[in-house]
Amino acid sequence: MRRARGRGGSVRVAAVDIGTVTTRLLVADVRDGRLDEVLRRSEITHLGEGLDASGRLTADAVRRVVEAVAGYAADAERLGVERTVALATSAARDAANAETLLGPLAGLGIRPKVIPGDREAALSFLGATYEMDGEGILVADPGGGSTELVYGAVERSQGARRVRIDAARSIDVGARRMTERYLHSDPPTPAELEAARAWAVAEFRPYFDALRERPEVLVTLAGTATTLAAVKQGLDPYDSSRIHGFELTGADVADGLEMFAALPLAERRGIVGLEPARASVIVGGTLVIEIVMSLAGVDSTLVSEHDILYGIALDAAASEGPGR
Repeated sequence: MRRARGRGGSVRVAAVDIGTVTTRLLVADVRDGRLDEVLRRSEITHLGEGLDASGRLTADAVRRVVEAVAGYAADAERLGVERTVALATSAARDAANAETLLGPLAGLGIRPKVIPGDREAALSFLGATYEMDGEGILVADPGGGSTELVYGAVERSQGARRVRIDAARSIDVGARRMTERYLHSDPPTPAELEAARAWAVAEFRPYFDALRERPEVLVTLAGTATTLAAVKQGLDPYDSSRIHGFELTGADVADGLEMFAALPLAERRGIVGLEPARASVIVGGTLVIEIVMSLAGVDSTLVSEHDILYGIALDAAASEGPGR
């Protein structure tokens, strides 16, 4: 099949990421590996609410996601999108009743693919390294149900970009999973935090022990990292231009964890730079980032808004065949 072509030879792509905590949209024009954002939206939908214990998606969680995606489908139609690719990740992988989500979305003309963790990791790396090159790049994508860790390199030659992945793994440790499994008190107790830490370290350590060398740079994606950057800078409203490329130090992450964990949920929701709907999982998410930085042996991490949405869009534009 012939690939759809649009403005000046570009492809207008809609990428939809249905995650455990958020459901997100990127509309972009892609040409020859270059991407220009047209629209970016994000809704905190908590698809994974209660999933770790029950193994099933709740009706309310499904409704929230379907409502968000319905809005995104309308945006895609309005903006003349030529190719739509929707992917569902950890929560949909884990749920015994994922069809209760996929069916209603198909009715909207959106047919998400439930992708395995290694595919999620590869797309995250593709997006995160969009404007990078060099060796020893570690990308961490800590989500609600899982964290993708990808170590590799990017080479550029005569304008061409070649991505090399040396070690990729999706690990079932995430902000919501940790919160529902260990952080039951409000605020969490020191004993709960230590139990959560011990569990996460045990899950992550084999990946880092297998790395042949220490990363030269750690790039961290997703909502917890961008929230930490926003809180550190006191951003209200959110300003992506001040988030992308922001360097978080280990002290920044430790200070954030201490502040979040000391406050009950009602007070946590009032922190400048923290979306109130994310407050329930921010302690777990921050603990995940702290552990990843410690095991990676790095003193800081770059926060990137070039994430799996970029990876989906770049991959979709390069693929043959129809969208949706």
